[in-house]
Amino acid sequence: MNDRKARRRRRSSNGFVDILNGLLGLLVIGLLLVGGIIVYGASQFYGAGPTTTESTFRVESGNTLTSAAQRLEEQGLVSNAFIFTQIAQRVEGNTNIKAGDFRIPAGASMSDILTELTEGDPIRYAVTIPEGWTAWEVIQRLNATGDLIGEVSTLPPEGSILPGSYDYTPGDTRQSVLDKMQAAMATQLAAVWEAREADLPLETPEQLLVLASIVEKETGIASERPQVAAVFVNRLREGMRLQSDPTIIYGITKGQSVLGRGLRRSEIEAKTPYNTYQIDGLPPTPIANPGIDALKAVANPDAHDYLYFVAKGATPREGHVFAETYDEHQDNVAQYRRIAAEAAAQAEADAEAARQALEAEQAGEAPATE
Repeated sequence: MNDRKARRRRRSSNGFVDILNGLLGLLVIGLLLVGGIIVYGASQFYGAGPTTTESTFRVESGNTLTSAAQRLEEQGLVSNAFIFTQIAQRVEGNTNIKAGDFRIPAGASMSDILTELTEGDPIRYAVTIPEGWTAWEVIQRLNATGDLIGEVSTLPPEGSILPGSYDYTPGDTRQSVLDKMQAAMATQLAAVWEAREADLPLETPEQLLVLASIVEKETGIASERPQVAAVFVNRLREGMRLQSDPTIIYGITKGQSVLGRGLRRSEIEAKTPYNTYQIDGLPPTPIANPGIDALKAVANPDAHDYLYFVAKGATPREGHVFAETYDEHQDNVAQYRRIAAEAAAQAEADAEAARQALEAEQAGEAPATE
């Protein structure tokens, strides 16, 4: 009887040990499987990626990590979207991806890609508007920018755009970029008007904008803008007409073409709203989109008594010479005409020499030398 009880106890004990051993075995197997999965996932996440060339990956505005991961896998940039999202969320704790286009190097790991999408700088796309461009020129550039969408069919008011470089994301509308340009001008014009010299002969920010556009078209040399602005401010104070050639040109072209020639006498004498040889004060609208420096130059012009200026040399980059009296100005004009005539004569001589050289070459003879 006692032997039976002992045998039962031994069998019960052995059975418990067997179950325990089985459970331990399963646990070990489970741990090994989990460990293997972790090792595999880590090798996939931190190891070299499948790509052999650099590529560009776009994260649309509003994309989540999961949706981006799915497209990464579809484009062959990561081997497994699930591994990418799980390690990003549970290990890296980094899921706030940015919108934009990102460069993905050849062989980039999932870890590298995650870092790029969350901490890297998107590829910069920008449209640049030079100072002094007209509204028509701006819209031509916007409509020609291929990775924007939607046409701008209506010209914005002249002078309402602040020149500069404006970032955008491919797929943005052209109107949204134009809105940024116009908002920037409104902000800057308000700030410049607030900081203007107290006794300017200008009554509104809009008048400052008009005069700044004229200054912008009169000189491309930054250091001259305050001087040129002061000449026009002095003329307004004296009740003199501005007599600016660019205003006549704008009245002819409306900013939608290049005149490509000198002004005719009939055009200078024509009484149009933009001809500042014929009208008092300012034209009715700006004649271009002035930059911030032109706005500031008009708001705070140099302190001098100049009333005239003329080109210093044959090219615009040589700047201008200034005068207080008409007699001084006439002397400067005569000097400019001499320089311009000499430059024209030299250009004609160079052209003639080139023609002779070409004729000699075609005739099979060496050109004569002096």
